[in-house]
Amino acid sequence: MDIVLEVLDTFLFDRFWSTIYPASTWNHPKNAVKDATTTFSSMRELPTAIHSSTHFFQLAPSRYAYMSEWPRDNIWRQFFSLYLITWLFGFVLYFVFASLSYFFVFDHATFTHPKYIKHQVRLEIRQTMVSMPLMAIFTAPLFLLEVRGYGRLYDAPSDAPFAFYNFLQFPLFIAFTDLCIYWIHRGLHHPKIYKTLHKPHHKWIMPTPYASHAFHPMDGFAQSIPYHVFPFIFPLQKFAYVALFAFINFWTIFIHDGEYVANSYLINGAACHTMHHLYFNYNYGQFTTLWDRLGGSYRQPNDELFSRESKMSKAEWDRQTREMERLQKEVEGDDDRDYGQEARKLQKKVM
Repeated sequence: MDIVLEVLDTFLFDRFWSTIYPASTWNHPKNAVKDATTTFSSMRELPTAIHSSTHFFQLAPSRYAYMSEWPRDNIWRQFFSLYLITWLFGFVLYFVFASLSYFFVFDHATFTHPKYIKHQVRLEIRQTMVSMPLMAIFTAPLFLLEVRGYGRLYDAPSDAPFAFYNFLQFPLFIAFTDLCIYWIHRGLHHPKIYKTLHKPHHKWIMPTPYASHAFHPMDGFAQSIPYHVFPFIFPLQKFAYVALFAFINFWTIFIHDGEYVANSYLINGAACHTMHHLYFNYNYGQFTTLWDRLGGSYRQPNDELFSRESKMSKAEWDRQTREMERLQKEVEGDDDRDYGQEARKLQKKVM
């Protein structure tokens, strides 16, 4: 995350912080400058040197890097910058890629499913917009610890514990986070926790890609903890760290897109996760089905889901609705979702 912070400092935050909190004097102990309009004829005139976070590229800081009361390494500036990155840039990534999935992958025939909620897309986006700034409050301190060097992130591939580790870190990350998320997710389904924290995400029985980040803020943060804990326990290359975080967000959208590509024995894809949203207490895994199989919570998607004609058929939807309503009653009690008039008509036909 220090690489991301350096790039955004160079192109955005240096100027932002020099405007929000300008320097007071050239000889300020924090190495600020006297006048925000000061220009420098050469780097030798700058008060301090700013070191790059990586040896792969060098970004020359502009004069704005020295014109704030908070220099780049100020802990409060780093915290608030990381908070804004987590919140605002996280939302941009969510909206762009969820929208691409929604328009080009998601099957819009799902709108007529009897368990599709009235104005669902709007509600999914609103839940995400409310949750993201709150999730960012809890996430930013973990990023801050990583940026300030408390993790085991390394830059050069030669800094890895051994050469093969540069390849091993990827499956190790997937295996570690998959294990941890399985138990966190399963814990969120405990009756004393579910209705308070996890039910807002299960509001979407037939989710769209916009449901991918539509969590209660503490639910979303809890399931992200393994991603942040990993680089404090295991070495992780800096660019691999950024790439894996991008992958996580893409994967979260992928398992909510309703496009059942393949009925894999190992991969916890969209079909497996649809089973989770429909039937609640199955398929808690994030990436694989391994821990669900070992934990006795695996439910194999039925074959009808892998044909568009059968997965969108009335017979399949009737079967899903009957079982979902029975399990929903056991898990939640009365159903407080608003399915709209059209869905109610379909439900009456089922009954």
